Amino acid sequence: MATLVGQSLRRKEDYRMVTGTGMFVADIKKPGMVEATFVRSTHAHAKIKNIDVEAAKALEGVYAVYTGADLVGRVKPLTQIDSHCRLPKHIEDQIKPFMFNNEEPVLAQGKVMYVGQSVACVVAKNRYVAEDAAALIKVDYEPLPSVVDPFKALEEGAPLVQESMENNLQAYFHLPVGDYEEVLKKADHVLSGRFTSPRVSSNPIETRGVVADYESRGDQLHIWSSTQMPFEVRHYVAKILGLVEQNIRVTAPDVGGGFGPKGGLYTEEVMLAFLARELKRPVRWIEDRIESMSAARHSRDQIHDIEVAFMNDGTILGLRDHFVLDVGAINYFAFTCAYNSAAHFRGAYKIPVFDLTCKIALTHKTPNVPYRGAGRPEVVLAMDRMVDMIARHLNIDPAEVMMKNIIPAEEMPYSQGMYYKDGGELIYDSGDYPEAMQMALEMSGYKDIRAKQEAWRKEGRYVGIGISSNVEGTGVGPFEGAKAAIDAFGQLMIHTGSSPQGQSHETVFGQVAGDVLNVGLDKVTVKCGDTALLGFGAGTYASRSAVNAGSATHFAAEKLRTKVLAVAGHVMGIPAEELTMKDGVVYSEKDSEQKMTFAQVYEAAAPGPRCKVPPGMEPGLEATHYFVPPTVTYSSSFHVAEVEVDIETCFVQINNYYIVHDSGRVINPMIVEGQVQGGFAQGLGTALYEEIVYNDNGQLLTGTYMDYLMPTAMEVPKAFQGEQEYYSTRNPLGVKGVGESGAISSPAAIANAVVDALSPFNIKIDRLPISPNRVFSLLHGQRA
Repeated sequence: MATLVGQSLRRKEDYRMVTGTGMFVADIKKPGMVEATFVRSTHAHAKIKNIDVEAAKALEGVYAVYTGADLVGRVKPLTQIDSHCRLPKHIEDQIKPFMFNNEEPVLAQGKVMYVGQSVACVVAKNRYVAEDAAALIKVDYEPLPSVVDPFKALEEGAPLVQESMENNLQAYFHLPVGDYEEVLKKADHVLSGRFTSPRVSSNPIETRGVVADYESRGDQLHIWSSTQMPFEVRHYVAKILGLVEQNIRVTAPDVGGGFGPKGGLYTEEVMLAFLARELKRPVRWIEDRIESMSAARHSRDQIHDIEVAFMNDGTILGLRDHFVLDVGAINYFAFTCAYNSAAHFRGAYKIPVFDLTCKIALTHKTPNVPYRGAGRPEVVLAMDRMVDMIARHLNIDPAEVMMKNIIPAEEMPYSQGMYYKDGGELIYDSGDYPEAMQMALEMSGYKDIRAKQEAWRKEGRYVGIGISSNVEGTGVGPFEGAKAAIDAFGQLMIHTGSSPQGQSHETVFGQVAGDVLNVGLDKVTVKCGDTALLGFGAGTYASRSAVNAGSATHFAAEKLRTKVLAVAGHVMGIPAEELTMKDGVVYSEKDSEQKMTFAQVYEAAAPGPRCKVPPGMEPGLEATHYFVPPTVTYSSSFHVAEVEVDIETCFVQINNYYIVHDSGRVINPMIVEGQVQGGFAQGLGTALYEEIVYNDNGQLLTGTYMDYLMPTAMEVPKAFQGEQEYYSTRNPLGVKGVGESGAISSPAAIANAVVDALSPFNIKIDRLPISPNRVFSLLHGQRA
């Protein structure tokens, strides 16, 4: 049988998705189920003087109304996610961080901190009645001064976001690698710039949703949530409500996109669990799009002030960065995004000296969390824009400056002289970055475009080409689990702790397990996203599933294979090492007529008086493995964007886009290509369209798709992809993560291409998005 890994097999998930037979949270219906809705703050910062709920309670069909006062002493507030807050001691010694605890009550108590915060909850016979009742609730607010600019938030005397803190500086660290002051003495040139990546929304097709059902017999609670981390939801619901964790089951059914902001825990998940226990009946809440824009967590929102020291030939000696991350009203993920930015700043560049300072500021905005790329697109924009600026300052082609500073292949594995957030040394394990860049330049016809630009400009066409690169730590731990089993009919079952939102787990892990036990994909059933399936799990985020859950699946399947061979050998009287398997049949290599099917081996291994497992072996055909990676693997990619700018309308048109990526060993090329293309679509949105805007009072100005612009299929071209396959040395499959790659470099590549297209006007792009009005301002500012 040909191996499954490496083949572009059709996704097992596709049939139910295209036929509308998938099961999402909104599809779940339970007998006696009622609906919840939330009253949300219309103020960014205000005292809650009074909440009048009597009219809402009196409305026919209303079962309950709750405010924050009803939860005091019964429901604890949400705090930072512990698993994302701990830094190893040696990292703390290097960066000298501090961080203040912050929290958010499930329903606001005493005051509100951002527009969209939950203030009250209504439960009614259906959503229509619940919404009508919510409209009858009168909240008496006393507006307070708010702050939405992170720099103003850090000023002395700024309005406090969290009352338990002395100021709005929630966290800080300083990361020095080498002596930057010494570098300044040697440099021929120093350039500086400020680069802003604005706040954006993830906008999954499926908004958030929760169903909770409680059975008083046994105190059992079942939660269905459109989450990326069902095990985290179970743990924190138990912690916040004071429940026995093993009495809670959390299921993530089909999830229509997550991209990061569906990770962690939300107040609504806790509230629905509380309501189900209180009312002794199933309760459902489905987020509408207006709620999603204001209350589902945002991301990005970083401002970098960079200084780069370099030589006359473009060699970069060192850089210094001071940046501020605006995390909104509460920082759930601690140093995750900020340290990601620090760890990935230098990317594929050989920059020996690096000095970075980070301040994490609280403001009166929706909380800010990781989103596809999580801290990486922001620094890649800053780094690659600065490389482009160096080239233009020296009048050298940007590709030449980039190639001069790329880490040579012969220096791999390459150390960046610091630690990754998991505590491992930041050492790139494999890859050839110059080769990848050369592939990207050749694919894009870089030299040919350069040769034609002047002629095009004479025709009134402003065509530009821009480059960006990134190296990403993927497959972060702490662990992931998988269980492999064979059922009574010989079907191979795989259960993993990593749950998908479009990443094709059923297909990819089926390919991995199928190869180990030498069966076709149709003989493998993969189930994910349910805490009842496995003892422990982490979740799907940070381009980690193929590395961690894939490796756990591989090892669990190997353990199962060993057990199958041992049981079959014991029954047939043949040494296990003389047996092999194919298509669900175990047979002797010397005599293929001596054989047992998987179903027969299952029967022999079943517990009971007829059990025929070898002495000392546990009955049953199943095996579990928890894979703990030594540290992350490092994937990489190079992007080249060819754009054309209409200087009259100021619209940016993507003519062609090219990506060369290295994600290690490729399990399913078609799925990898789709992941890269999807990431590119989101990166293009970040580059040209998307921006969440608040006014000075903290009011959300982009709360609908009338104001928050996203690209459609009409605006997103197909990215031409090239592939490297440098295996990782840090897992048995040799794989690296790929889910975020497309989103990380696309904003920087597009920004550099627009600058190149408009080079006759000598404009600088230092913030996103590159919208027509921003291009208009830049052009007319230069002309003035």
